[in-house]
Amino acid sequence: MSFYTSLSGLKAAQTDLATISHNLANVSTNGFKKSRSEFADVIASSVGTNPTQAIGSGTVVKANRQQFSQGNVVQTGGTLDLAITGDGFFAVKPQLDGGPVNFTRNGAFLVNADRYVVDGSGSHLQAYPVDGSGAVVASGLTSAINVRLPATSGTPVATQNVALSVNLPSGGAIPTTTAFDRFDPSSYNESTQTTIFDSVGNAQVLTTYFKRETVPTGATPTSTWSAFSFVGDQALVSGGTAPITLTFDAAGTLTSPTAATSFDAFTPASSPNPQVIALDFGTATTQLGAPFDLVASSQDGVAVGQLQGVTIDNEGMIRASFSNGETATLGKVLLANFANPSGLRQLGSSSWSPTGLSGSPLLGEPGSNGFGGLLSGTIERSNVDQTEELVALIAAQRNFQANAKALETDNQISQTIFNLQ
Repeated sequence: MSFYTSLSGLKAAQTDLATISHNLANVSTNGFKKSRSEFADVIASSVGTNPTQAIGSGTVVKANRQQFSQGNVVQTGGTLDLAITGDGFFAVKPQLDGGPVNFTRNGAFLVNADRYVVDGSGSHLQAYPVDGSGAVVASGLTSAINVRLPATSGTPVATQNVALSVNLPSGGAIPTTTAFDRFDPSSYNESTQTTIFDSVGNAQVLTTYFKRETVPTGATPTSTWSAFSFVGDQALVSGGTAPITLTFDAAGTLTSPTAATSFDAFTPASSPNPQVIALDFGTATTQLGAPFDLVASSQDGVAVGQLQGVTIDNEGMIRASFSNGETATLGKVLLANFANPSGLRQLGSSSWSPTGLSGSPLLGEPGSNGFGGLLSGTIERSNVDQTEELVALIAAQRNFQANAKALETDNQISQTIFNLQ
């Protein structure tokens, strides 16, 4: 009987050694929670057994209990690196459609090729849906959404009106090359560029070239300039003719045209839709003794904003920012807690799934009652203490050696009995 008692002690010590080794192996695993082997003695007795003479039958592994104490929090600077300070788990869904929701303390999230926020195993971070003001509009795991970063924001608007005000130098000479050629700088005096947008939000460059045609004389104090406009390689014409003629009086004030000039419809190279643009030089366009100057430039087109970054605040609100200055609230990180976290089933990769022992998940928001706070730009490390584990490893080794010695002694006693004659 003592043989099997010692054997149970060996198995228990071996389990303890394996548990401690597993803890030490994951000392650098983000979000890892150490385990502790718990044992119970085995007593076989009945109502007819004298309680003062009962002898135990060894030990059994009662539980390999997980310890959900807080791990060290380290700063990383990553926007999508999150750490929970206190109780709670992140909810992640292994599959995009369907599948169970798992839970993790490893907040090292990243963006995959489809712009979903995922953990290192590819599981999608779950969040509460919110409205434009950031208020949560639905709760519960069935209402949770996969966090996805939009590539663009806003609705494109094609440019229809361009306002351009310049100062043309009154001392500018008439070019020696009479025929205008935009590839020949000697055939014009000045040029300026304005960014416009087509119907799908692509940026185009509107280039306007200015060529002096006449200079003031005693009989004719006015002077004229020609303005040639191009979008890319397409020349813009009005009524089938080009260019626009700008007329200035002796004081350098623009007298013609007095209203915007509408160009004929054209189709940009980057858009399938035709576009009509009106160019207005306004009253601020002058001809003075100063050098050429772009006084003002504006247009009414709107580009589609490109994703520039994402932030997550301490309340779990996920916001994306775009190149056109817009921001979008994508959701609010949800946290889950359990009545008995030690009853969770380990899945690996610092993830767990609920069981009947853990109870159903209780959902909430970061910082609310029963849930820890959220820190962005940080990661929770393993809660394994190397010194503590190494001391426990020595104790487990001593336990193993002691039980092995008891087993050896029992074997020697049995051998002595067998040798009796």
